[in-house]
Amino acid sequence: EIEVAASLPCGLGVAVSDPRTLDMFRILLSRHLTRPGSEHFRYGDPRGGLPLRTAIATYLRTARGVRCDAGQIVLTSGTQQGLDLLVRAALRPGDAVWIENPCYPMAHAVLAGSGARVFGVPVDAEGLDPEIGESLCSKARAAYVTPSHQYPLGVTMTMRRRLALLDWARRNDAWIIEDDYDSEFRYAGPPLTSLQGMDGSGRVAYLGTFSKILFPGLRIGYVVVPEALLDAVMAVRARSDRFPSTLAEGALTDLLNEGHFAAHLRRVRRRVQAARDVLVAGLETHCGDALEVTVPEQGLHLMATLKHAGPDTAIVEAAKAAGVGARALSSMFIGGASRQGLVLGFSGFSDEELMAATVRLGGVMGRSPGRQTT
Repeated sequence: EIEVAASLPCGLGVAVSDPRTLDMFRILLSRHLTRPGSEHFRYGDPRGGLPLRTAIATYLRTARGVRCDAGQIVLTSGTQQGLDLLVRAALRPGDAVWIENPCYPMAHAVLAGSGARVFGVPVDAEGLDPEIGESLCSKARAAYVTPSHQYPLGVTMTMRRRLALLDWARRNDAWIIEDDYDSEFRYAGPPLTSLQGMDGSGRVAYLGTFSKILFPGLRIGYVVVPEALLDAVMAVRARSDRFPSTLAEGALTDLLNEGHFAAHLRRVRRRVQAARDVLVAGLETHCGDALEVTVPEQGLHLMATLKHAGPDTAIVEAAKAAGVGARALSSMFIGGASRQGLVLGFSGFSDEELMAATVRLGGVMGRSPGRQTT
């Protein structure tokens, strides 16, 4: 069902197709295949190729204030694999871990699947609240957070909360897993420095991916691993996946080092911001009586809360039947308490597709149970 929803307008996880970048990537890939290096014909470093790890370290220092060297970077197939590596290296069955509530469902699945005791810590306008986390379980072994752009609410964790979370990790020798979700797509003001860049105790592991910046089919992400956790992560990596694919590494390295990636990001950021504005305008025009839209300053999706009774799950099913890929906000909460709303993506769709989707969604909202009158 998730795959079906993602393929429909307003679905989540769709990258922007940029012909100039694809053409350049093809040229760079051809360059490396025409003169293949020896790394393609032998087993390599389980962390991935050094040139790409070095390029990523340089990019992260400049763009996100991440403090690391290439030796701390482990290439992965994406954020999901990176989180799985960290969880298996850092946690044992029965360990307690914090996660934001609401949260990214697949992150919750990884944590719960590891045998950890997962505590959902409420998120408000300032992000996850460490004080509430400590009241729920002060001795948690780790916390998984999306501080730059919380999924799904879209809030940015304030500096006050960031410092409190770092202090908690330091006092308890706990790990913070920072998923820097959608940090590249910011439309207003400078981004806050990453948690990892603020960490003076070596307790933050940093997750990133090129999937939504470039295209998911690339299957290249990365983890910046704290020194104290690196041996354990590499032991898990060696048992499960000897080393990552080298075929695309050279092309991506050149894309970063030669400035093509930065140019791509500038182009797609403008396009995605324009798409956001189209979706917001369409929702206000066609769904304004039913939805309260939160206009995001960052990211590739927005949240719209229901002004009337839901349930949002029924609206999502009706929207899918009408060809709109909405997700139910309530499905992303842990436990009983939840909010009713829709999570809608705007990346990777044309203006016409987005506007047509808002028209169809308006029809669905007009027929929803909460809108019926006597």
